Amino acid sequence: MRHFEEERKEMIAVLKEKGISDAGVLDAMAKVERHLFVLEPFLSRAYEDTALPIAKTQTISQPYTVAYMTQELRVGRESKVLEIGTGSGYQAAVLAEMGCRVFSIERHMELHLQARKLFERLGYRIATRCGDGTVGWSEFAPYGGIIVTAAAPDVPEALLRQLEEGGRLVIPVGDLDVQSLRIITKDGSQFHVREDRGFKFVPLIGKKGWGN
Repeated sequence: MRHFEEERKEMIAVLKEKGISDAGVLDAMAKVERHLFVLEPFLSRAYEDTALPIAKTQTISQPYTVAYMTQELRVGRESKVLEIGTGSGYQAAVLAEMGCRVFSIERHMELHLQARKLFERLGYRIATRCGDGTVGWSEFAPYGGIIVTAAAPDVPEALLRQLEEGGRLVIPVGDLDVQSLRIITKDGSQFHVREDRGFKFVPLIGKKGWGN
């Protein structure tokens, strides 16, 4: 069975060239086997720096996007992280490999079940649920980091409420064609926002997203 070690090394080299410097992120992405999270027809492209299709017209984000968003979360061992949009499960696996306590929500039952099965096979202890991620997962709040892997028309208030002091929310916001990545840090009763432009995600569906 092919293990793609060289391809994974090349992917890490590309991420470094593009400015990813967080050692924890790079180490985790060097260990997580991305080819296990892609569909069989795309196995040969598993470590290309590009998004790839998965079931339910969703995508697995390009490695740079995963690395950049994870780096901007600024989380580490024992950080409690909420992911909105499990998808293939790759992003959650990267966070788990970093030692984070990961909670992940997926609205598509098919993707939810596939990811949960893969997490169990790989030994990742990731809490998962199928539901509307736009309202968060209040039972386990607050979170040190919240990462949203789909594009929202605006920032859901519920996610801001579920951040702990000093916690960060990383979320793409915009229209259905192009979004800016907002990095939001909670500071007491205030939120500090920074934006990076030029990202493209599938739409965030839910009560506080683009509707059902």
